[in-house]
Amino acid sequence: MCFVCNERRASRRSFLSMTSAGALAGLALSISPAFAAGGATTSLTADQALAKLKEGNEKYVKGPDLCAVQLGSQREHVAKSQAPWATIVSCADSRVPPELLFGGLGLGELFVARNAGNMVDTATMGTIEYGSGVLGVPLIIVLGHERCGAVAAACEVVGKKTKFPASIGPMVGAIVPAAKAVAGKPGDFVDNAVRESAMRTAQKIATKSSIVADLVKKGKVKVLAGRYDLDEGRVEFFS
Repeated sequence: MCFVCNERRASRRSFLSMTSAGALAGLALSISPAFAAGGATTSLTADQALAKLKEGNEKYVKGPDLCAVQLGSQREHVAKSQAPWATIVSCADSRVPPELLFGGLGLGELFVARNAGNMVDTATMGTIEYGSGVLGVPLIIVLGHERCGAVAAACEVVGKKTKFPASIGPMVGAIVPAAKAVAGKPGDFVDNAVRESAMRTAQKIATKSSIVADLVKKGKVKVLAGRYDLDEGRVEFFS
């Protein structure tokens, strides 16, 4: 379905007020760059964006002292527009800041959504869809990490029938299916679950979102999972 409107006069407010599923599905096909970010979107492909992330992570691992940003000039450059080239869904863990571990990236480069366990709920999925469907982000990474507390809690639910209070229980519960899938398999239970959960979440993004699924089908977007090693600082990518 085509979203019929004057694209160049649309606003972010109108985007947020849309409630029609049909209108939202057409958004990715008809949105204008001006509406998206006040300027042109990134020219990078998904493969180029992935290569840039890998290069940045290698820089972080081998020479983290080189990770320096000129925030003043960058702030001025992106104040009126943004053209991020990768969306990172990462854990809220304070040891896993995407901009730093990918080489000291500055303002306006990564579109980041963070929560405990790097999961995708309605708000996070909407953020991802806005990134790819509106801002033109070609690459989506779900980034798990070594010794993730949220995943470890899910493994406790599976292995010890542990119950967690308040909103922590449902949050952890979303990771439990991944933990169950790898329970009893060779290797570290938590680390296996970290990988399984990240891959499941990446698959959910690529298939359950009509916007992202359409862009993936057209070769405009790629969705990958990854794992950050807290000890070594290295990111491993997998599908």
